Amino acid sequence: MNAEFDVTGICLETERLLLRPWLESDLNDLFEYASVPGVGEMAGWSHHESLQVSKDILNRFIEEKKAFAIVFKENYKVIGSLGVEEYDLEDKLSEFFDYRGRSIGYVLSKDYWGRGLMPEAVNVVVTYLFHVLDYDFLLSGHFDRNGRSRRVQEKCGFIPYRKLEYETQFGTKEPGVLMLLTNPKKAVQFQFSHPETLLIS
Repeated sequence: MNAEFDVTGICLETERLLLRPWLESDLNDLFEYASVPGVGEMAGWSHHESLQVSKDILNRFIEEKKAFAIVFKENYKVIGSLGVEEYDLEDKLSEFFDYRGRSIGYVLSKDYWGRGLMPEAVNVVVTYLFHVLDYDFLLSGHFDRNGRSRRVQEKCGFIPYRKLEYETQFGTKEPGVLMLLTNPKKAVQFQFSHPETLLIS
């Protein structure tokens, strides 16, 4: 089942990053990275073509309280986001009925690709969700063509779970893989459903 999550009051820190709730003052930083062609498209959404689009997204981040702003400590710019989202198909994936978890999604400014920053951000959030909030599992997904996102998930311990088609904001469907990570503190044992899409035994 989908676990509860509220980013309010949470601030996580790594060697190079701060992860905190979004603020209205983050608007220009959000627009700076989200307006670059090719950043959002790798995750199925269009790059922001106006500051108003970014403002609408920022307001949603603040209202929904489920996304971290990723702050680079060297210059205190917001360089990406990491959402702790509800996972889809909750009513169909029976293996999770008795367990608590969420889905992780993320985006990083193109200027900061290739530095190992996203695995750093994902790992500190995973640690918090497993060791503080006591989640049983986490999911994360990527398009088949997005090898960069796949490598982040692999570095953080996620394993291939299901082949799926993801619906994008463009009205298209993208083939991809849903990845799974279980809490190492727990003896989680799943009875997997829907073998036709399963990649795990």
